Amino acid sequence: MNAGPCNAARLITVVVLFLALGISAGPDVYPVLAEELSARDILNKVDDLYRGTSSQGKMTMEVVTEHWKRTLSLEFRSRGKDRSLIRILAPLKEKGTATLRSGSDLWNYLPKVNRVIKLPSSMLSASWMGSHFTNDDLVKGSRFAEDYDFRISFQGMRDGQDVVELTCIPKPQAPVVWGKVEVVVRRSDYLPVATRYYDEGLRLARTMAFTNYRELSGRLLPTVMTLVPRDKPGEKTQIVYEEIRFDVVLSDDVFSLRNLQQ
Repeated sequence: MNAGPCNAARLITVVVLFLALGISAGPDVYPVLAEELSARDILNKVDDLYRGTSSQGKMTMEVVTEHWKRTLSLEFRSRGKDRSLIRILAPLKEKGTATLRSGSDLWNYLPKVNRVIKLPSSMLSASWMGSHFTNDDLVKGSRFAEDYDFRISFQGMRDGQDVVELTCIPKPQAPVVWGKVEVVVRRSDYLPVATRYYDEGLRLARTMAFTNYRELSGRLLPTVMTLVPRDKPGEKTQIVYEEIRFDVVLSDDVFSLRNLQQ
């Protein structure tokens, strides 16, 4: 069973909404060496991992559910923290479907009906129909170091890796949907290994795994991200970065409604 054009538009919204804490560590936390990053710096590094002053590239997104499976080929452009444009390259029936974020505004373009739709901000906290991402995951409307209180909760060897774990608890008025988030990074370079998301009852809801570390555009990155829901064994959503360039020149016109429809 394949999703229709409207569902494809919502899925690409999830992707663009992709291109998502000030308590000090307690006495049980290992001492932090002078050359190590602070907890805040680590969280900012994770949030900004796939950003430069600007970026552009290509990626694929595979969604596997109980009822259907599909893969999209996508191109993306971004500038700063609040401008993104993403367009479907394949499959053919969805080619040209695009989503634009500029500031706090978000639009979808549906080429089959030649229509631009402005999306409400309330969609940021909603899950896409069968996808395992929330819109906020992919737009990065929230930031760990701004919307959560955080502390280093573990440092040491785990599953054969030397890691740092940060536990993030949402601030009372923060526009986030999770009751707790655990961010695990490699201690050697602070690249993410996994992110675990807990619901408001502090039950594990899903896990994001970061794998296939390789250099893209001079930056070492985990190029595969796999999101697995706790309550749906066998289902997943996976994003694979095929290519990416950072700090490219992107004019304001790139992030315009006119360009969205081209």
